[in-house]
Amino acid sequence: MNSELNERHVDKTESIKRGIYILPNLVTTGSLFAGFYSLVSTLNGNFSAAAIWIFISAICDGLDGKVARMTGTTSKFGVEYDSLADLVAFGVTPGLMMYAWALKPFGRLGWLAAFLFVVCGALRLARFNVQVNTVESKRFVGLPIPAAASAVASTVLLFHHFGWPSSFKRLAIIALIYLLAFLMVSNFRYYSFKDPALIRRQPFGFLLLAVVLLIVVAAEPVLMIFAIMLTYVLSGPVGFVLGWPRRRRLEKAVHKGHEASHREG
Repeated sequence: MNSELNERHVDKTESIKRGIYILPNLVTTGSLFAGFYSLVSTLNGNFSAAAIWIFISAICDGLDGKVARMTGTTSKFGVEYDSLADLVAFGVTPGLMMYAWALKPFGRLGWLAAFLFVVCGALRLARFNVQVNTVESKRFVGLPIPAAASAVASTVLLFHHFGWPSSFKRLAIIALIYLLAFLMVSNFRYYSFKDPALIRRQPFGFLLLAVVLLIVVAAEPVLMIFAIMLTYVLSGPVGFVLGWPRRRRLEKAVHKGHEASHREG
């Protein structure tokens, strides 16, 4: 048994020595850089810039996996590196930004709330790495941590855009933190946008709808980005509630099937 473990360890070491894939890991590094620069902007008190850099980090995070799959350069190293980068860019960075921007007056309760966001994000990443080969690829279990961080960033931009008072800001952010933390570790299903059908031929109306959506977002980018992020955050609980009757019917059907099989036996 020990010899097999040693052989596996040697194989992994040799695979790393042979080299790693540069392109996808470079994109991941870009995501980490954007997250770190957001942290620097927070320390300098420039919260709007910090929020924008979180969005840039999220874009890079969405690209690295696609680049790896398109070029056939996926690796275990890349998966682990991506998770570590995500924890910094979408866990620690928005947690500190929320504390410095809105939660500092709450004292210990403020930084504990920010820490709750970070630890739930870490748990979400750990669960994703464990379940990555056992869950449906079209759905995420729990709110993805990049989406949670983007929701926080869009909220910062929204308050800055409308100049809302700090007292309202504090209450809204502490409520948002608890909601996002809960959703990250929940079992609600979220669409992953990994469906291959998205890049296949679509009806002409879809193109027209996409153009209209782009125009609306360009007209009011801050408001529309916040609306899009809020819609995605709430899509998990709403989908769960709407799908409840169907799940109950399926459970009853399965239960009746078991009862029938027991009677026959």
